[in-house]
Amino acid sequence: MLNTISTRNTAAVWTLFLSLLLFGVSSHAKQTPVERYGALSVKNGKIVGENESVLSVAGVSFFWSNDGWGAEKYYNKKAVEHLVDEWEVSIVRAALGVEYNGGYLEQPNSNLVRVETVIDAAVEQGIYVIIDWHSHKAEASTQSAKAFFINMAKKYGHLPNVIYEIYNEPLADTDWETVIKPYAVEIIAAIRQHDPDNLIVVGTQTWSQDVDKVVQSPITGVENLVYTLHFYAGTHKESLITRAQKAIDMGLPIMVTEWGSMEATANGEIDYESTQQWLDFMKKNQLTFCSWALNSKAETASFLKPSASATGPWDKNDLTENGRFLKKIIKSW
Repeated sequence: MLNTISTRNTAAVWTLFLSLLLFGVSSHAKQTPVERYGALSVKNGKIVGENESVLSVAGVSFFWSNDGWGAEKYYNKKAVEHLVDEWEVSIVRAALGVEYNGGYLEQPNSNLVRVETVIDAAVEQGIYVIIDWHSHKAEASTQSAKAFFINMAKKYGHLPNVIYEIYNEPLADTDWETVIKPYAVEIIAAIRQHDPDNLIVVGTQTWSQDVDKVVQSPITGVENLVYTLHFYAGTHKESLITRAQKAIDMGLPIMVTEWGSMEATANGEIDYESTQQWLDFMKKNQLTFCSWALNSKAETASFLKPSASATGPWDKNDLTENGRFLKKIIKSW
């Protein structure tokens, strides 16, 4: 009888131990990216989490938010939830279309609602979100940009999820030293009045490719500042990789807030070989990235077919070749 009781007690103890162990594993597995890494910052030219370990997270960029452009329907909570559940994204980018028909400058209320819907959904899902001033000539609307980012910083600056991208893609003739940098300094100062520490991403000259020009004259006196590098693998090859690597080696913190596997026109065939070279580069340097674009427009870059639901779920039959390719990359990052 004593042996039986002892055996039962031992079995009960082991059952409890295993239950607690499994609960711990399950709890860890359910951690969101923000729970796991916390507030992001820059240390020694790298993006790090709260434990100061370098991290690289992967996700997708929404398409321009402009009224009537077709992609506005994807700016919804369910779409973000599906991207988290099925694509395992750790970050999304809300691309606030600034200029052109239906953009923020023309239709501020509807565009703001879309962007805030994505931000709120990302926060609820525990992932990071880039608030992107999606413009090719941001210096022409500096005061609007300043007011917008002040509003965002006041509303979301207390959250660790938020990243501010203050200039999507300056053009080739938009000079870093005399135009982009002064604009950035002014917007950064406005954000820092209300949010002292979340990451701020600055666009670079020539559609955010000339990161090497920044090395010669970086913005100083500001913490947690990152510069963006954009590439399209079908157009941008080893020469840009080499330039970007030199900038990184010189200590420039970089985030790839937008990239594509095809030509810079967002069309053409997927360049698998060049894309793999870029993926190797990003993995080597532990870069965070967002892929372009969550849309169903008739171009190679779109992830979705026109028949796909605006809210998901999306199975393989709803995804384009690029969508299937990018989903696989992100899930395995």
